[in-house]
Amino acid sequence: MAPYTSKLGLIETEVAIKFVKDRFESVLARALDLTRVSAPLFVLRSVGLNDNLNGVERPVSFDILETGEIAEVVQSLAKWKRYALGVYGFEPGKGLYTDMNAIRRDEVCDPLHSLYVDQWDWEKVITAQDRTIDFLKTTVRKIYAALLKTAREVDALYPVLATDLPEDIVFVSSQELEDRYPALTPEQREREAVREYGAVFVTQIGGKLRSGIKHGGRAPDYDDWSLNGDIVVYYPLLDCAFELSSMGIRVDKASLVSQLKEEGLEERLNLPFHSMLMEDKLPLTVGGGIGQSRLCMLLLNKAHIGEVQASVWPETVREACAADNIRLL
Repeated sequence: MAPYTSKLGLIETEVAIKFVKDRFESVLARALDLTRVSAPLFVLRSVGLNDNLNGVERPVSFDILETGEIAEVVQSLAKWKRYALGVYGFEPGKGLYTDMNAIRRDEVCDPLHSLYVDQWDWEKVITAQDRTIDFLKTTVRKIYAALLKTAREVDALYPVLATDLPEDIVFVSSQELEDRYPALTPEQREREAVREYGAVFVTQIGGKLRSGIKHGGRAPDYDDWSLNGDIVVYYPLLDCAFELSSMGIRVDKASLVSQLKEEGLEERLNLPFHSMLMEDKLPLTVGGGIGQSRLCMLLLNKAHIGEVQASVWPETVREACAADNIRLL
């Protein structure tokens, strides 16, 4: 492998980052009929609005001087968005998106992972009839088309860049991947799949597979595990599966109860958010997150996520990047 050299200088990279973010969010908003809204950086622990991710990550928290309550920096806005759609009165087919900034203190830093997470969090209202795999696939294709359009515009503006993505995205379930590659880990299965297809949407993530293991972790109280998935593409620069988005049709009452029971977390039904859902006070929705730095890294042909975002890195990471001619922001 030839030594790495960034195709864009530092200032040129910063300008390109803004172009990618401006263009993609504009194209995405039109494709999904989304309105930009403001979002919280932190929420109260007591209301149950924070995303629990895989259930083991520790949110950054602090006490509020005036009230003594505990607030948590959001890990994502999966639950808050659904709540906001109801409060704002969005109609079916309409939705919102926002800039989500998070701190994930337990993340292990590597070329794709940082303590700082920035993504477009989006959510839209749907009907009960929309809670199907076909509706999910249609939504995924719209997002992927927005990605391709943005990639073409970036490549046209910066001819030195080239993003090699297929025109179509392939859908495959986590169980199909396990059946095809039983000896591999879930991460290795995704790598084999994107090597073959270029871009895949891995469906049905969160529940146990026939082997008794999970393809990946999902909190039980936002995605319906039978109607969700990840957009993953092949990134030849790092020869890896490159996850861009986690998304899905959200739980209804039946799937919420079932998934909480499976995880032994029925006590969450007493939290305000969950009570509202069980009392039909929240709309049915579909939504997800799309990594901003991940997308910039992909479209700007960068070898490390630290080339497109400013974060804190262990000294070992800084030394390794310096040795590989990678300049962190």
